[in-house]
Amino acid sequence: MKFDSILVHAGLEPDPTTKAVAPGFAPSTIFEFPEGGIKNTRFGYARNDNPNRQSLEVALARLEDGAEAAAFGSGMAAIQAVIQALGKGGHVLAPIDVYHGTRNLMNDFVEHWGLQVDYVNMTDLASVALAVNASTRLIWLETPSNPMLHITDIAAVCKIARTKGVPVCVDNTWPSPMLQQPLKMGVDLVMHSTTKYLGGHSDILGGAVVGSRDSVLFERVRRIQQMAGAVPSPFDCWLLLRSMRTLGVRVRQQCHNAHIIANWLNEHPLVETVFYPGLTSHPGHSIAASQMKLFGAMLSFTLRLPPEKVIKVVCNSQMIVHATSLGSVESLWEHRRSSEGPESKTPPTLVRLSVGIEDVDDIINDIDLSLKSVAESH
Repeated sequence: MKFDSILVHAGLEPDPTTKAVAPGFAPSTIFEFPEGGIKNTRFGYARNDNPNRQSLEVALARLEDGAEAAAFGSGMAAIQAVIQALGKGGHVLAPIDVYHGTRNLMNDFVEHWGLQVDYVNMTDLASVALAVNASTRLIWLETPSNPMLHITDIAAVCKIARTKGVPVCVDNTWPSPMLQQPLKMGVDLVMHSTTKYLGGHSDILGGAVVGSRDSVLFERVRRIQQMAGAVPSPFDCWLLLRSMRTLGVRVRQQCHNAHIIANWLNEHPLVETVFYPGLTSHPGHSIAASQMKLFGAMLSFTLRLPPEKVIKVVCNSQMIVHATSLGSVESLWEHRRSSEGPESKTPPTLVRLSVGIEDVDDIINDIDLSLKSVAESH
């Protein structure tokens, strides 16, 4: 099956008893053992597994063309499981521009786990090769990056990693498997905040790690998932699996809107720079075109306004929601620096925009009115 068909059918089997097409919901925390005890059944205690999580993980693995998936209660729990799987000590490479939650978590584990993290420009392959050393245990990639939309050549970094025997994990939250499948490019692990595009409706909190067919690291992630128990509820799994069915149609509309908006912003007199890989002027445009099916629905832009007025712009919209998430059917934007906190390295005039599925003219009109009202105010 092709991707859209997999979206609709992966993890979905008619109920063997009732023949119901929609999957059932199993809230039970315990399951009766068959003869021979727990070793003869997959389901014994819900922290380890349950039918809804099993269906979700089957679907996630298929969407990423992976061997197995482990679902978590949040994206941060998924990231933490990958870091914990490395054990104490060692060295990790991460992008200079990376989700601030990832940076904060990795920095915290430096102290508690003796883990050294170096942040490098992943768009510069020579810098990546130079930064790998004998104690490197993981290369963490994020492409497009958050919030500056740097584009990393995934296959090229994997080639460097293979020569050093180092696994690679890609945070694939922003593009989603609809647009980018890193496991096909040589990656060992793919991580998602399923809260974002996979959930798509601002009503599910979740995360996931998908492993390649020969990933030893994934088995450690699975063990941490089951032992630590940072897992999604059966209902969250059920709701996420339902939401994933429409990922294709949602993301295509969002990408269509984002491309039009990026070009419009690129011509706006109050906009200084637009960061969107779909623009031919973007330095990562050709690489993005080679490894992504579409250019995504996330974009950032800096304004020719003081930071305090930039904040007013995002507070002034009538339709676009001023919030700090992404990937939902509704458009969201924020002054990213104030969302990240005092340690943020994001430019103070940058706005991050998650484009939704609304009529693109309405989104543009809302941005334009917000810009005008603030620019004309004293």
